[in-house]
Amino acid sequence: MSTQADVIFVDDDKDVRETTIESLSLAGHEVTAFAKAERALERISRDFRGVIVSDIRMPGMDGIQFLQAIQEIDEALPVILVTGHGDVPLAVAAMQKGAFDFLEKPFSNQALRERVSRALQFRKLRLENRELRGTLNGSGDAIDRMMVGSSDVMQQARERLRMLAATDLDVLLTGESGTGKDLAARLLHDMSARAGQPFVAINLAVLPEENIEHLLFGHEADAFPGASRARYGKLEHARGGTLYLDEVGSLSPALQTKLLRLVDTRRFERVGSNEPIDLNARIITSTNRSLAALAQAGEFRADLMYRFAVATVEMPALRDHAEDVPILFQHLLRITSARHGMDDYRRPSADYLGALAKRDWPGNVRELRNLAELYLVGIEEPNDSEGASAPRESLHARMEAAERDAIVDTLIRHRGNLKASYEELGISRKTLYEKMIRHKLNRVDFTDETE
Repeated sequence: MSTQADVIFVDDDKDVRETTIESLSLAGHEVTAFAKAERALERISRDFRGVIVSDIRMPGMDGIQFLQAIQEIDEALPVILVTGHGDVPLAVAAMQKGAFDFLEKPFSNQALRERVSRALQFRKLRLENRELRGTLNGSGDAIDRMMVGSSDVMQQARERLRMLAATDLDVLLTGESGTGKDLAARLLHDMSARAGQPFVAINLAVLPEENIEHLLFGHEADAFPGASRARYGKLEHARGGTLYLDEVGSLSPALQTKLLRLVDTRRFERVGSNEPIDLNARIITSTNRSLAALAQAGEFRADLMYRFAVATVEMPALRDHAEDVPILFQHLLRITSARHGMDDYRRPSADYLGALAKRDWPGNVRELRNLAELYLVGIEEPNDSEGASAPRESLHARMEAAERDAIVDTLIRHRGNLKASYEELGISRKTLYEKMIRHKLNRVDFTDETE
């Protein structure tokens, strides 16, 4: 670690200050310590390139008030709060308000150094990003373009995404299937300081449990029968970027335990190895189930649920913002027509759009997008006021449509990367090729996202 890195440490206990200075100095950090937050605040500016570590319980200005004062200077400054056992809920609440992380007393030197290192890296990325792009205010434009709708719930979702995109917090996306969680995850990455690094996605619900651990953590040679050589896992492929775990509620108890350890320590080991590897990635998770209900039923670890609950975004069901359906349908028509080179299509009538807004949309935005595809190829009549009802299909046709949807979703998420797509789907390269041919899908159509 460069000796030019700066750490401001605040604690009213002299012994703690001296111990912390020694620990961080040995790791190569330049530390300035203060007994009072008010004094430390005088040294903090928008140009400060370091990290602030502060105790919560202090006379005068406490850690929470200190955090609020720092955010008024620069909301992107990473603040690590130090808390006693009884103050953990307070620290979690502080993270929801923008704290970077917290440490629970007593903490090890290693835990302190790891959090400081992550915070400094985040600060470096944020400042570089700010210098290159001026500010992150432009991120709202991209979010507005991709997540259309003027309803209150959509405005709230967009604002929440903007706020979290400017942080390096792990994020949990909740909402029914088809509400746009995958798109939200991609936007969180693209609008973050990690935008130039890998975005790696795994759909946990479609993978056999025995494959998830190897795929996620990687493995050493001979770790299990058939493992002829070592392989990187998705955690290593996501180095410097974002790891997106879709449908985290489907994880087994054993994998939940491993994920909790990963989230807590930011370290992991490949299968068949005891050598720890530092995680350098933001973790975004999603679920279409209530983790609280699963925890209540004993199917999901409560401690992991609370860890995820620090930063959440609820993606609204389409029926909860039906007023957005007409403009959203036209938006999807533009995207779909551009992808297929079908710019010359009949525009839907006002009656047709009004009829669409009256539907329940159990499949949410995904169902609306499928209807846009049917509309473009002429299966859905554009001026049929009854046309808001999709044609009835056989079970086989519905299964084929669902399979096509899953493949399209995965190809979009990975921008046409076939290897990443067939690995996430849990099928072979040959099988993916065959299915793409059957469903008339061309990889080229997915290599560049249309905004």
